[in-house]
Amino acid sequence: MDTLNLPSFDIKIAERDGHPAVFDPLRRRYVALTPEEWVRQHFVHFLTEHKHYPAGLLMNEVELRCGDKRLRCDSVLYDRALRPQMIVEYKAPTVNITQRVFDQIFAYNLLLHVDFLIVSNGLTHYCCKADYANRRCLFLHDIPDYADIAAGHE
Repeated sequence: MDTLNLPSFDIKIAERDGHPAVFDPLRRRYVALTPEEWVRQHFVHFLTEHKHYPAGLLMNEVELRCGDKRLRCDSVLYDRALRPQMIVEYKAPTVNITQRVFDQIFAYNLLLHVDFLIVSNGLTHYCCKADYANRRCLFLHDIPDYADIAAGHE
């Protein structure tokens, strides 16, 4: 798998049904090892181990419904009252982060109405803070530590 612009760690890889799989600590099971999953596991590790996000408040593959349509957020961070606070969208390292990727995460946010949006292909990461009063997103220079996010919700 590709080297990412994220901290490396001791990732658990195994073979399942003749295909590589990676252990997802949030889902507590092995899942197919795809390039996007490689990014997800590294990014979740980065959030929990380096930015101090509580693993118990993060969830992978969150299903959303809008009428008959089913959508799936890659990762969602919840606050302590279990309200969605952040959506993270992952792409494979070979996929460029384009307006289309932002349109995808904005569509999810129409349903969840979170404060923070992150998109990453493992090489490039963008973090936005929603400014609902002025109907815009503010791009941040860095992904905030969990303490900074939690402080805004106390």
